[in-house]
Amino acid sequence: MVTHIRRPALTVGNISLSFHRAAAAVTQRILEDAGHEVRTIEAPHQQLFALQALGEIDVLVSAWLPSSHGEYLAGYRDDVHVLGPHYEPYCIWAVPSYVPVDAVSEVADLARSDVATRMTRTIDGINPGAGISRFSAAMVKEYGLDRHRYTFQPGTEHTFVNRVERGIAEREWFVIPIWRPQYLNLLHGLRPIAEPKGLLGGVDAASPIITDRAMAVIAPEALERLQGLHLGNEGVESIDKLINVDGLTPLDAADRYLRRTADATP
Repeated sequence: MVTHIRRPALTVGNISLSFHRAAAAVTQRILEDAGHEVRTIEAPHQQLFALQALGEIDVLVSAWLPSSHGEYLAGYRDDVHVLGPHYEPYCIWAVPSYVPVDAVSEVADLARSDVATRMTRTIDGINPGAGISRFSAAMVKEYGLDRHRYTFQPGTEHTFVNRVERGIAEREWFVIPIWRPQYLNLLHGLRPIAEPKGLLGGVDAASPIITDRAMAVIAPEALERLQGLHLGNEGVESIDKLINVDGLTPLDAADRYLRRTADATP
């Protein structure tokens, strides 16, 4: 007879963006498989880290370190454990694939008169607390794009996705601050442009953050699986696509991904 061990309940928190939901759903399933009841919390960037600092989140999935989220973790870093990265995210500015490379190959090209007259000069992003939003607002000034009437406009995930979908449908010339992993890259083949000043923060490590309290009660087999889990940018994008294009719930998408990877294991 199989004995099901009931483990203490744990709260998993994720930033309220779809690819963070994707990674959090895999984490939730791993904890549930080990007998933990899992509660979930979503919040914007700074708020989520503040909730963990207050003890309301046991496992935060995921912190992009050191560039994007390091400052949010710094105030309570000594009270948590940072696991190995589940993927390696990075920020980019990108244009649709139909914008010619010889017209726009790097950020500075956006200021050329022949390009600026064709580009939509409102650069739409996600919420202001995201690393890429902070970086992009600074880039508009550092590259002198504001002198050519470019502006950065933060928004929501919904307005961001709609902006990309509308622009692609209308064959518009636009630049979008985006990142890997994000399913829109997979869906539309967006083309990154060079950013030689290095203002986009480089490659981060997307790591789960576990409080000391949770480390004392988490099932050893769950901790081992989480420490060994590597979704990669491609894995997160594939789960994200299952959610946003195929219409699966995050947990159903995680289940499909985990079945697929288990079947592929020799």
